[in-house]
Amino acid sequence: MISTHDHNPAESIKDQRKDVQRVLVLALAVNIGMSLLKVVVGLISGSLAVIADAMHSATDALSSLVGLITNTLSDPRPDRDHPYGHNKYEAIGALGIAGFILFTALEILFRSGERLLEGLPQIRVTESELVLLLLALGFNLMLAGYEFREGRRLKSALLKADAQHAASDVWTTAVVIVGLAGAFWLQINWLDVALAIPMALLLIRVCWTVLRKTLPWLVDHIAIAPEAIHSVVMAVPGVLNCHDIASRGVLGQQIFIDMHMVVDVDDLPTAHQITEQVEDRLAQRFGPVRCTIHLEPKDYVQEGITYSGTHG
Repeated sequence: MISTHDHNPAESIKDQRKDVQRVLVLALAVNIGMSLLKVVVGLISGSLAVIADAMHSATDALSSLVGLITNTLSDPRPDRDHPYGHNKYEAIGALGIAGFILFTALEILFRSGERLLEGLPQIRVTESELVLLLLALGFNLMLAGYEFREGRRLKSALLKADAQHAASDVWTTAVVIVGLAGAFWLQINWLDVALAIPMALLLIRVCWTVLRKTLPWLVDHIAIAPEAIHSVVMAVPGVLNCHDIASRGVLGQQIFIDMHMVVDVDDLPTAHQITEQVEDRLAQRFGPVRCTIHLEPKDYVQEGITYSGTHG
């Protein structure tokens, strides 16, 4: 009674993991260098904010390393054990990055509280150290912009999450420089701790942003409104009805669509041609898609376009 059409050749999915890995290797090298530089400046100056920023850069490096590992495991092409591909490894990597960001924020808050309770130490900073931090700021800014552009070009959730982390490092380094400048020219030691606290809150906000974008992918949240899919499918000649529509995945990267469809033909070859046209139209509108289409008899028409229990 029901036949299934599932058209999505594995070779049509472009594997861009090597391009993503190239970006992550560069990010790893830059973050390691910035971490070492900030640790040296922090130890010399005694600044809590600089040491916290060095920890943040270290977690940047660790997140890039985790990204490399998860990206190696992530393969968009299906195989016997993973018929829907391996893309969700990237989402797991993005969650790991969010965890590193949260750890850094909590550590900064903890150290700031310690300083407030134990007393504020004298901050020792020179012009040379401020110049080094400005240099680090420039490198962080270029890295964040580069990762974000490549993430958009390659449609990589992992690179976009790592770019978010790198961008937060830009802000934290800028805040640190303001604090050290105050200590250097105005002798305001409490500014170091006063700026460290909002810096930690900023990191928590970045963490939430990464989680908000990644969790829907992992829990198979709806990717495309059923009404939008229904509109595209019903515009294909020969389609009489389309219902029980469901979708998951990441728009622009890989979408899986299931639907039931009634066509105005009596032979299977012609029905197959219509399903090919449907998938082509969906791919033109929404990007890479993998459709499973259940063909049903002409006299079977259902009003509801989405699966019962779901919210379109």
